Amino acid sequence: MAKPELRQKTKVEYEDSSSLKGTLASVFFLGFFLIITWLGVFYLFINRF
Repeated sequence: MAKPELRQKTKVEYEDSSSLKGTLASVFFLGFFLIITWLGVFYLFINRF
């Protein structure tokens, strides 16, 4: 008869992912870049006419 395996308890360590300040800064930077780029292209479009 096969012996049942005893499950070993393993500790899983989680990284502290509660600080998302870098992610927020990157999203704001990307958003501002897209808005400035869009406004620049819009300005060029308006000035052509």
